[in-house]
Amino acid sequence: MSVPFLGFGLGLRTCYFDAIIDTQPQVDWFEIISENYFVDGGKPWYYLSQIKEHYPIVMHGVSMSIGSTSPLDMNYLAQLKRTIARVEPEWVSDHLCFSSLGEFNSHDLLPLPYTEEALIHLTARINQVQDYLERPMIFENVSSYLNYKQSELTEWAFLSELHQRTGCQLLLDINNVYVSSRNHQFDPMTYLNAIPTQAIAQIHLAGHSDFGTHIVDTHDQPICEEVWSLYRQYTQNRSPINTMIERDDNFPELAGLLQELNLAKGIAPSSWRTYG
Repeated sequence: MSVPFLGFGLGLRTCYFDAIIDTQPQVDWFEIISENYFVDGGKPWYYLSQIKEHYPIVMHGVSMSIGSTSPLDMNYLAQLKRTIARVEPEWVSDHLCFSSLGEFNSHDLLPLPYTEEALIHLTARINQVQDYLERPMIFENVSSYLNYKQSELTEWAFLSELHQRTGCQLLLDINNVYVSSRNHQFDPMTYLNAIPTQAIAQIHLAGHSDFGTHIVDTHDQPICEEVWSLYRQYTQNRSPINTMIERDDNFPELAGLLQELNLAKGIAPSSWRTYG
């Protein structure tokens, strides 16, 4: 099932709550971090209930650990299902990674080996999660700082095959592709062009920290020119794809993020702005 094209969105973070409610900026939709709304009541729900009156909301999780070999955390999934029922989002996403194993929690998003065994494992777990939630899920490619010698496929071939086997759509983080391409020395456009366009439900654009020998996906910097260039090359001659600016630290004024959002609108094909 394909998601609707909503346009250009922003990640909803607490420091922007008041500015959004007071100014109602021209943003097509907002994305919330799912786990921030697992507890009933409090400041997040107080503000979200007001913002929901004016904007579509989508949910993006960080803790499903879909790639782990531990059993699925049914308590986590129950909390997610309850939050989905209350938020009524346009779609729900998480990351294609693992972050926990048994009692161990890395507090980071760790990449998977790209093997047939991992494909079989993920296909079964994604189907199990979607059946439990009674809705399709979307999964995001993560940035990575290591490779597995056991990998049998490239990351882009792995993602394409997972889409073929599950029908599950992807959240394409172009900054993550750029970070991994620098860290592992591959052509990012080879990656982007290899993923079937119909597999992509949403795009993330974000900033990172460049340490020369490697770069880290920190979400605390403006989007760099190389990532804008990839977005420009990728979006030309493609049908509209929901696009979002993501920032998680070193927050600028809301106006600063709106400038980046407007830049994304200006880079995307003009037909995207009049779609629908």
